[in-house]
Amino acid sequence: MGRTKKVGIAGKYGPRYGLKDRRLAGEIEAAKAGRKRCPSCGFPKLKRTSTGIWECLKCGDKFAGQAYYPPAEGSGG
Repeated sequence: MGRTKKVGIAGKYGPRYGLKDRRLAGEIEAAKAGRKRCPSCGFPKLKRTSTGIWECLKCGDKFAGQAYYPPAEGSGG
């Protein structure tokens, strides 16, 4: 859909919702879509299966983290 260099993924909202809300939504969506690293094996691919649930694509471990961020690498998983 609509994206530009300046606004990134929030470009799909166009002129709607105001600048502050679009920036916040863009930051959240970019963080959710970015690559994450598994806290137990270190593999750089985690999949967000649902809100706060993350699954490693290599070792198959499941973790509970934040809604848009997995648990930190040193947390023990």
